[in-house]
Amino acid sequence: MKNEAMTKNYHEPTRASSVIFRVKVAGLQSRRTLQDIRDKIRRHPRGEMNTYPFVWSQSRTPLWSDETSAERDLQIGKVQNLRRAIRHLNCAIPAYETWSFWKQIGQATKRRNFTAGRLLREGCLMPAVGGGLCQLSNALYDVAMQANLSIIERHAHSQIVPGSSAQSGRDATVAWNYVDLRFRSTSDFFIEAMLTEEELIVRLRGRQATPQKISFVARETLPGARGVLDVAAHSCASCGKTSCFLRQNRKRSAEEKTAWVLDTVWPEFGTFLTQNCGARDELLIPLNGARWKRPQYQWSTPDGVSVRTATMQTLARSFSSRRLARHGAARLQSQLDSSAVIAGVLARCISYEATHLVVAQSLLPFLWREGILGGRAFDVLCSRLPLHVLHARLDAAFALHPERSTLGEFRAAPEIVEWEKAALAAATRIVSPHAETTALFSPDRVLLLPWRLPSLPSLPSLPSLQSLQSLQSERTEVRRIGFPGPTAARKGAYELREVARELDLEVVLRGGEIEGENFWDGVKTRRVNSADEFLDLVSVVVQPAIVEDSPRLLLRAITRGIPVIATPACGLGKCAEVFLIPSGDTQALRAAIENALSLSGRILSHKKPC
Repeated sequence: MKNEAMTKNYHEPTRASSVIFRVKVAGLQSRRTLQDIRDKIRRHPRGEMNTYPFVWSQSRTPLWSDETSAERDLQIGKVQNLRRAIRHLNCAIPAYETWSFWKQIGQATKRRNFTAGRLLREGCLMPAVGGGLCQLSNALYDVAMQANLSIIERHAHSQIVPGSSAQSGRDATVAWNYVDLRFRSTSDFFIEAMLTEEELIVRLRGRQATPQKISFVARETLPGARGVLDVAAHSCASCGKTSCFLRQNRKRSAEEKTAWVLDTVWPEFGTFLTQNCGARDELLIPLNGARWKRPQYQWSTPDGVSVRTATMQTLARSFSSRRLARHGAARLQSQLDSSAVIAGVLARCISYEATHLVVAQSLLPFLWREGILGGRAFDVLCSRLPLHVLHARLDAAFALHPERSTLGEFRAAPEIVEWEKAALAAATRIVSPHAETTALFSPDRVLLLPWRLPSLPSLPSLPSLQSLQSLQSERTEVRRIGFPGPTAARKGAYELREVARELDLEVVLRGGEIEGENFWDGVKTRRVNSADEFLDLVSVVVQPAIVEDSPRLLLRAITRGIPVIATPACGLGKCAEVFLIPSGDTQALRAAIENALSLSGRILSHKKPC
């Protein structure tokens, strides 16, 4: 009966009522601004969660509920608003200081990339910029109540939306800036907030197991009677009242879109993009490779795909890299710094309608830090080992061989390692051709791409059979092997040098000298510049690496029918053309080289590689 009476007494909003409403709101907002200045209410900076080990309380609420197309658009907007808001959380609050929702989050405006979500106002559920933030305020009020914090201010919704926290009395509505949620504690505490693909998760953390409660009288607005709102009758998306001036004709998405946030081109990832990119998708890349004639950024997409870039930041990265050595800690740090800048620019270009992302691993930790991945499904294009695995492997090798200083040269900052680790754990899929990298994740989350093998030379340019036999005879007599390099401990240079001295091998080198100019003393070497010259000279290609991200020269050798000796770290997986040996095992390396050299006495046909 109560609900029927409320529906009967409902009055459609008018322009006059809205003007009166706005005048009242302006007065209340001005008064609250002056009160906050007087009371010195402040925004709290982001803190380190690790110093707050105890979870006091937790709230987990679903992001998606109504699957109708009209409401789905508003829910996508709500998730964008939550994504923007929680960037200002994960903050530390000192004991006895008041935490304010609006002081912490700030005003939800289009300029700050908030968008239209569903908002309850004047008895209607209508689209409004910042709509949907009540899900966050509800969750914050709930965890504050669970932890027995002192609630300074809380306002309940005027009506109950079915399925919301209002049904259990754990709701807290907010409206800039005069309707606020505020609480405090006698102990220092930390507000942790995050979005998964399906949930909003909010936790309160402390330095001790439980907080101490103190009593404050909350300023609270509780309506005398709250009825359950008929969503179908009072939602702008479905009420059917075309005469209402608040009604907005919103463009509805025909389908969900994917944003491809990519860095440099890998052939395998280029094929993956071509096969999976839709016409409504958006491509966000550092540079327009076709316009600037930079092949490493020339991604191919269907017609109609919008392309956005971070041109100036990418050109600055290129300029700074030219002043650095091709290898070393300074270059690696510069790459991380520039990736952070480029990720920040591209993150601002992602439209909120993109509910699925495909992200380059180089940009992943910084997009995670920005909160861009929250509330979305996302795939990661992995071009190397995860940083925490890479660091652990290098640390273990350095502990065994402390004299090999390059093994301990560079480590990414701990926070970057943690951002990437968390993002990889939350990713929907791990996409890579690298067999060792994909093996680190559960098979149901992995898409192992085939390596893209280079094309063989055209038939007129192939040498004659007599020439091939002469070349192969020279290779076998000289006992010449190829090392793709660079000459670094992580690439297995020390192990190869030891075996080359024992077997009196000639080593063809291609790559920089990182371990010093005299590293190869006692070994016959020949240095070449081109990949074709390198492959023409060698009988076997050897890469006993501890770490290898992109084994391109090994793939070319496989295509040419040249035996390859590699470790699992090279990521080639099980392949008939590859002798796999453990990293750091010189005995296994010696046996594999002798075996491969014995096989190289015959001409290998151009068979289909792995």
